[in-house]
Amino acid sequence: MARKTATSLLFFLLLSIHLGGCSTLPRTTEQSRPPLRSYDALVDDRQHPLEVYDPLEGFNRGVYRFNHYFDRYLFLPVVRTYDFLLPDYLEDRISGFVDNVFEFNNLLNNLLQLKWKGAGITLSRLIINSTIGIGGLWDPATGWGLQRRTEDFGQTLGFYGIGNGPYLVLPLLGPSNLRDSFGIAGDAAGFAGIGPVAWVDNSTASQAFTSVSSVDRRHRQPFRYYQTGSPFEYEMVRLLYTQKRALEISK
Repeated sequence: MARKTATSLLFFLLLSIHLGGCSTLPRTTEQSRPPLRSYDALVDDRQHPLEVYDPLEGFNRGVYRFNHYFDRYLFLPVVRTYDFLLPDYLEDRISGFVDNVFEFNNLLNNLLQLKWKGAGITLSRLIINSTIGIGGLWDPATGWGLQRRTEDFGQTLGFYGIGNGPYLVLPLLGPSNLRDSFGIAGDAAGFAGIGPVAWVDNSTASQAFTSVSSVDRRHRQPFRYYQTGSPFEYEMVRLLYTQKRALEISK
C-alpha cells in the first residue's frame, strides 16, 4: 500500500467542490452533449488541467471503501504495533535503509529521463549513504547538499508524453491511473532485476524487506481514510493525486 499509494497521499488540501442539482440542468441535446474522450486522452491530458477522467468511478469507489476497511482493521493495527514496539531512533534507521535501497529505482528512472544531473546526484547519494551511512542507516549525503531526486517509472512514461489515462483506485495501493499502474509494474520489474534484493538469493529476505518497507512507508504516511471532514473525500483525493502527479512529471 505504500505507493507514495498509497508519496505523497501525504498532502491533503481543503477543496471546495460545487455540485449543481441535476434537476436544474437543461436537457442535453445531441448537439450540446460533450463528446466522449477518445484514446487520445491517454496520450495528452494537458488541455484539461482540472478534469479527471474517471469512467470507472463506481468500481473505484468500491475499491476505495475496500482499502479503507483493509487499512483500518488490518494494516493500521500492524503499523501501530510497529510504532509501539520500536523507538523512534530505530524507526528512523529503518526508514533510511529503505530509502537507500529504493535509490536504485530513482537512479534508473533519472537515467531513462536523461536527467544526468539527477542521476549523478542519486549515484553519489547511493555511494555515500551505502558506505559512510552504513547501508543508508544514516543520510550524510543530504547534509552535504545532495537532496534526494525521487523519480519513478510512471514519471518516466509521463516524461515521454504518455498521458494519465483513466483514473484508477488500486486494491491496497490506492489512487493511481492507467499510466501509473504500468509505472508501478515497471518499477517492480526494474527493482527485481537490478535492486539489492535481486542480489540476495533468498526469498525469505526479499519477503521480509517487502513487508518491512510496506509498514515503514505506511507509518510515514499521515493520511487516514474518511478523516478529512469532507463528504467529497473521494473527489478530493482524485483531484489532488492527479495534480500532484502532474507537478512531479513537470519538474
